[in-house]
Amino acid sequence: MSEESSSKPPFPEKYESSINIKKGSGEEPAEPRPAATVLLVRAPKDEVEVFMIQRNAKTNFGNAWVFPGGKLDEEDGTDESNTFCYGLTDEMASQILGIEKGGLNYWVACIRECFEECGVLLAYRENGDLFDDPNSDELKILNEYRNLLNEGKPVLYKLCGILKLRLAVDRLAYISHWVTPKFEMRRYSTRFFIALAPEKQIAEHDGGEGVESIWISPESALEKGKKGEFPIILPTIKNLESIEGFSNTQDLMEAKINYQNEVSCIEPKFFMKDGKMVGLLPGDEGYEDH
Repeated sequence: MSEESSSKPPFPEKYESSINIKKGSGEEPAEPRPAATVLLVRAPKDEVEVFMIQRNAKTNFGNAWVFPGGKLDEEDGTDESNTFCYGLTDEMASQILGIEKGGLNYWVACIRECFEECGVLLAYRENGDLFDDPNSDELKILNEYRNLLNEGKPVLYKLCGILKLRLAVDRLAYISHWVTPKFEMRRYSTRFFIALAPEKQIAEHDGGEGVESIWISPESALEKGKKGEFPIILPTIKNLESIEGFSNTQDLMEAKINYQNEVSCIEPKFFMKDGKMVGLLPGDEGYEDH
């Protein structure tokens, strides 16, 4: 960052206005809660589209457009994950994330949140085929268990048992890691992933936390965001920028799979300078001084 621009925050006004600062409290920063988010993508024509949901105005970052995601649940990391996941072990997942254990929990949380928030279940059938065209009986079961999950009931693995499915954790690639700034009241350590959407499953917001939904190209989302027509916060912006320029999902997924071991943690820092809030990212001049 140049000296000329160092006093100007590289953050959208929407992101700054959403910050809940503990002014003068003297409290220690809250411990970030682990969370997972997934960029569900498709390419119906010659451009990639990503599924986005507009959050309920009463929720955190209300009215902002986001990707499906949320906090990890204890049930995401139970021993059952080894039985109901395909293509990735906890040891392999943890190595990708650079942690000792529990890495697979993030992949499972992505699949659960994706199903809860947009109704798409990334899974394989018993014969190894992608779960991509559920019949009427299966749809009834899916709707019932989606409602239960949205009520906080830990029934994902029970659903897998009933429909004889295994979670397709091998269809997700790890793309970024964002930690909420230290002075926010609610802090999260969020791992972002990307996944190819099954062609025949229909993605749709749940009508609770999500009030609208759309398939949109990252280029369009960013352009509309700059015009103030599509509220998006900094981590969303940066993840959209990371998938710009791809015309098909094969090249996109290959690029992200090859990048998984290079992901580094991003924790924005904010401070007051000359009466203005200044924001810095890792690598910006002055970041290590705050």
